[in-house]
Amino acid sequence: MSQPDIFAVKSFLLTLQDTLCQHLAATDGKNDFNEECWQHAAGGGGRSRVLTQAAVFEQAGVNFSHVMGATLPPSASAHRPELAGRRFQAMGVSLVIHPLNPYVPTSHANVRFFVAEKEGEAPVWWFGGGFDLTPFYGFTEDVVHWHKTAHDLCQPFGDDVYPRYKKWCDDYFFLKHRNEARGVGGLFFDDLNTPDFTTSFAFMRAVGNGFLDAYLPIVARRAALPWGERERQFQLYRRGRYVEFNLVWDRGTLFGLQSGGRTESILMSMPPLARWEYQYQPEPDSPEAALYRDFLPVKEWLAKELA
Repeated sequence: MSQPDIFAVKSFLLTLQDTLCQHLAATDGKNDFNEECWQHAAGGGGRSRVLTQAAVFEQAGVNFSHVMGATLPPSASAHRPELAGRRFQAMGVSLVIHPLNPYVPTSHANVRFFVAEKEGEAPVWWFGGGFDLTPFYGFTEDVVHWHKTAHDLCQPFGDDVYPRYKKWCDDYFFLKHRNEARGVGGLFFDDLNTPDFTTSFAFMRAVGNGFLDAYLPIVARRAALPWGERERQFQLYRRGRYVEFNLVWDRGTLFGLQSGGRTESILMSMPPLARWEYQYQPEPDSPEAALYRDFLPVKEWLAKELA
């Protein structure tokens, strides 16, 4: 396995955080991100940036972290038990956007890099990440654009990459206790260290750099659509599903807490407002019912484009 260039990865991630914040703040046009820098007890730290109560985004967080530890947390070694007990470095950029307008989807993106080390042995390293989309009111045009952007950035790395990581995303962002997808998917990858560091790093960069191309055109199409209390209440209800996934199933949340990360930064993924309603059912043939019928069931969104 080729040796990783940790400094190059960190430099890219810091620049990526800057780029994401600049473009999101410019898109919003009202408020800018507030930054807090923090230190990790075992080494390293991070930069947390959050935009709140703005014109387009009710809350958006873009976090960078680079933390170290003496023992890899269980959430990171559960599916790779041979790495348990190794000291580690983990760095990444994580982004979660909760728009104000219910017609603009919530979105999440993350790119990350791990190194697990043991004295006398070569370090084990890998990349992970992806991005996914969680609409409240679905538009086929938006979802096809989202997946077409994901497909195109994967294409230089092989014809099998998009379908493989698209399926992984569908499988991962699934609320098993609800038997329901969190959204319409995207890309998800982990444990990437082949064929070599250069190629793996290039793919991680492609995913990180591709997020704005995938998301901002959707924001531009939907941010000015009129909405009212009905749409707002459905948005808040569906945000509850986002909370359930992050607290019950998300490995990233668990890793952050298990590794002693900054709790406020880890939980910036939570929406500022959400609600639950017992036994809620959308009205038949309503726009709300269409989300469950036409968008949440897993499908191949690019079937026609790739035929």
